[in-house]
Formats: sequence, C-alpha cells, structure tokens
Amino acid sequence: MARGYMEKLLFVNLSTGEIKEEPLDENLCQNFVGGYGIGAMILYSRQRGGVDPLGPENTLGLMTGPLTGTPAITGCRFTVIGKSPLTGGWGDANAGGYFGPTLKFAGYDGIFIDGASEKPVYLNIKNGKVELKDAAHLWGKSTFETDDILQAECGKTARVLSIGPAGEQRSLVACMMNYGGDAAGRSGLGAVMGSKRLKAVVVRGDMKVAIADADAVNRLRQEHMAEIKGPGLEGFHRYGTNVHTDSSAHSGDTPVKNWGGVGVIDLPDVSGLNKDVIDASVASRMGCWRCPAACKGRLKEGTGDYKYPAGTHRPEYETAAAFGAMCLNNNPEAIAMATHICNSYGLDTISTGTIIAFAMECYEHGIITKKDTDGIDLNWGNHHAMIAMTGKIARREGFGAVLADGVQVAAGRIGKSAEQYAVHIGGQELGLHDPKFDFPFFRGKPTAARYQMDATPGRHTSGFGPSQFEDYVLSASGLCLHSDTMVPDPSKYIRGYLSAVTGWDYSQDRILKCGERIANIRHVFTLREGINPRELKVHGRIIGRPPHQDGPLAGVTSDIETEINENLDALDWDRVTTKPSKKKLLELGLDDIANELWSP
Repeated sequence: MARGYMEKLLFVNLSTGEIKEEPLDENLCQNFVGGYGIGAMILYSRQRGGVDPLGPENTLGLMTGPLTGTPAITGCRFTVIGKSPLTGGWGDANAGGYFGPTLKFAGYDGIFIDGASEKPVYLNIKNGKVELKDAAHLWGKSTFETDDILQAECGKTARVLSIGPAGEQRSLVACMMNYGGDAAGRSGLGAVMGSKRLKAVVVRGDMKVAIADADAVNRLRQEHMAEIKGPGLEGFHRYGTNVHTDSSAHSGDTPVKNWGGVGVIDLPDVSGLNKDVIDASVASRMGCWRCPAACKGRLKEGTGDYKYPAGTHRPEYETAAAFGAMCLNNNPEAIAMATHICNSYGLDTISTGTIIAFAMECYEHGIITKKDTDGIDLNWGNHHAMIAMTGKIARREGFGAVLADGVQVAAGRIGKSAEQYAVHIGGQELGLHDPKFDFPFFRGKPTAARYQMDATPGRHTSGFGPSQFEDYVLSASGLCLHSDTMVPDPSKYIRGYLSAVTGWDYSQDRILKCGERIANIRHVFTLREGINPRELKVHGRIIGRPPHQDGPLAGVTSDIETEINENLDALDWDRVTTKPSKKKLLELGLDDIANELWSP
C-alpha cells in the first residue's frame, strides 16, 4: 500500500448501531486518489439509484485525501459527500480547518454513515476506538455551543464537525461547521446529517500519516514556501478572500441585485465592502492546520446595531458578496452579523444571501408583501430586514420557513410568477462570480458551462471539461484550491507532493487521467439519478440573455452552448444525453460502469 493513507475506512449504520472497519482498497487510491474521487466510487457502487436524499438509505461520507495531514502546503482539506437533497444528484462540500487532518490522526481515511438513529447521537472517535453517544443534550444547540460542550466532554484536542438547528430541521441549504466557522457549505448535506439525527462527529488522535519520502516532501515544502512568499501571500494573510470584494462589485465579477443589477449604477457606494474596512474589525488571525497563509480572521465584538460576539469569523468574499452586493447592502457589520447567524445555525451563506436577494426582488414587484413577510420591510439595501429574515430562515420561523429550502422551492411555494426571480441551476444557488466576467482565478477555464454541467451545479470552485482534471485531483488529494493560485506552475507541486508522499510516480499524464475518472464517476452518479445536466434550466441573467444595457458587462452574452459542446466532445460524452461513451469508460478502467450504462 502507498503511503499517505491510514488504510482504513469506517462504516457506521445508525439504524442498527453497527460499526465496522474495512481496509482501503489500493486500486481505489491508484485510480481515484482520495476525497470525492474515492467517495464517489464507493457511493456509486454501494448505493442504489433513486434513494430518498433525506431517507436512511442515503449514505453520508466524510473523506480525506492522501495529502491531508501531511507537510504538503494546504494539506488540510476534507470533503463531505452524498446524494444532494437540494439538487437530487451528486452532492459534495469541501472544508478546511483541523477536522480533516485529525480524522486521519484518529486512524481513518474516511467515514461512511447510513441509516438513521431514532434519537440524536454523535459519533466519537479516538485513535481507532469508535462509539455512538447520546446527543439529546446537544439537540437544538448552535454549532458554537455544540463545539464547546463536546470539547469539554472529550478534551480540548477534540475536533468537532456538527450541524446546527438548520440541519436538525432539514433546511435544504443547511451545512456542517467545524473550527468555529469553517463550513462544508454546499449541496444541502447538513440536512442529510440532520435526517440521520447525527448531531456531530468528534475526532481525536495522535497517529502519524506515513510518508514515503519525508525529506523530499519537506524540501518541496521549503521550495514552495520560498515561491509563494511576497506581497501576494502577505495580502492573502491579511485580507483573506476579501481583497477584491468592493472592486468586484463594480467590475462585473460579482452579481448584483439578485443577478439583475449593475454595481456601478445600483450600488455606487461600496466603501463598506473595502478590504481595509473589513480588516479594521479583525482582532486576530488564524489559519487551517499548518497552512502558512493563515488567511482567516476572528472579529472584535460587534458594536452599534449588531452585537455579534467576539471571535466571529471574518466573512469571506462569497459571504460578503451574498449579503452585500446581491442585496444592495453596504453595511459591513450587518454582513458580519449574517455570517454569525449562518455559522451558528449551520446555513450555507451563499445560498442564504441569495435567498434574501430573491425575496427582496419579489417584494419589490409586489409578489410578496409585509403581510407575507411577518411585517419585515424587505426593500433593497435594508440590512435590518436582511438580518431579521436571515434569523427567520435559520429558525424556520414564519416566512423564513417558506424560504428555508432554497430559491427553487421557495418560488414554488410563493407562486405568482416568483419563479422568474429565482436564480439557480438545478436547485443550487450559484457561487458569486459572474461567468460573463473573465475572473483571473479561473485561468481561462469555461465558466458559464461549469455552472450548468458540473456534477454539483452552480459551484464556482468546480468546473467542466478537461481543463478541470488537475483541479479535481488537487481537491481529491486534500489540498486547498487556493494553492492553485499561489504559484505560476501548481502542477509541479501537485505532482511532487503526491509522488513524495505516496511513493507512486505521479506524472502529469497520470494526474490528468485520475482527474478524468473523477469527472466521470461524479457525472454518472447524477445520470443514474435521472438528471441530464444539459437539460437543466439556466436563468438568462447568468449568461446575459438579455445582456445588460449599461456597466462593464453591457452587451456581453456567454456563449454557453459552444462551451458545453466543445467540452462534451473533448470528454467523449454525448452532446444530447451527456452519457460518456462506452469506449471512454473502458479506457478509464470503469468496465462495470460501462457495461451498466450501455447495457442493451
């Protein structure tokens, strides 16, 4: 077996209480690396299609990668996987913090949880010892309270992944939290955890991740550090992802006013979104496990209208964009308060901010009124109303219950033409980078097509086509996607770390082949659920149909059809059905899937 793996997977059935270990299959590691690569293959092969996403048969997975918990820079990530209750297809959510490395130090590469407990429980793991414990005293608690209670019970070295009340109430935009504010945010998988009455997973351990060539890994880390040091790293350390929040609202990068506005016209004052204004509220900085960027911040106690507690995580770009430009809000303390509510209750901030913007537009057009909104005046830019409604969504209270399952479901509940203002793809609210804008982070990769065609639609951190293969491996290996932007040639470090840690020779061709397998297995999981992404409706605002008449994106329309067709051809997937060809699946060694997908 290669190094970098703990060589064990944990399987837990909450219906029966059965807990068992299985050895990690070396062939899975060779072909799918780790993370959602191995995870997707396990779920596809062991879970039948068509299960209820919120039923006991839907398996929830927590997977690390071979670089998680190693000296590889940013080797701190893990992925939550399962059938998404929000989209009905493949679902995954990636997170940092300390949970992923500590899961490996506790003895496991991943955990797969099926069934559903009759009462609230939490899973407690320490150095290979596993037990299910009663969580009645935790049910209804915030993620912060849960973290504090479980650390008091299990020790300060314990790392906790938990859901808040939103997950308990199965909000379809619920997420999981760890490290006081690091979210596995997308795909609504917090609702899956809530449906299983699993409040938390606690991990502790001091096992070591075996490394094939420790000297080579450390040399590569030093070389990597020397290359990333400089103004870019210093800026990322100080501001995190908020470096461009204000400028992006005006450049066309950030969607404005529920994707229907123009920043320079509808939100001319973006001073409250400026990086230095946000930074002024930071009391301390911290980072994920062993990451030199330490790009996160904890805030001072809120003042004025918003008394969020000291230690609240500084909002990241996506959160600031969702509760800022999308809602025409320029109040940074309101954004921090929204962050605190979402993190406390366990809500995806991207989806929640988008839901508020959708509701504001419905309010503007008279589709909903104060009578519907519990007396809340949901005018654009009204940050007091924004915070009040965020709280109601978190608690599934009043009109918040109408909105708590995302804009697609909310539009159906509201009716009266609300659907025309529900911006989503396949049920998932979009990441907050407009695909009509050529944002440097994406390095020329197709952006409009990625929102529609990836197995997790609407995801700004995912992609579509061969240009994404390397990023799939980067993610599956346990690295942070921001490591891809810190150096001119990220491929060198992905290959180098994987080779030195595992002892296997990772050529660039091998990296791309593994990435292609990951792309195919995530995709066929969704196809088996009866979802053809080519048929998903794409709101005209996303691609500029009709285009803006003013501003930096005036007249710009994304040629999404060409992007999709070119990449389908390159992938050898059918242009209409999007089925991978049998030849391609056999070429990738996915013989069983080829025979199943192309059976007479």
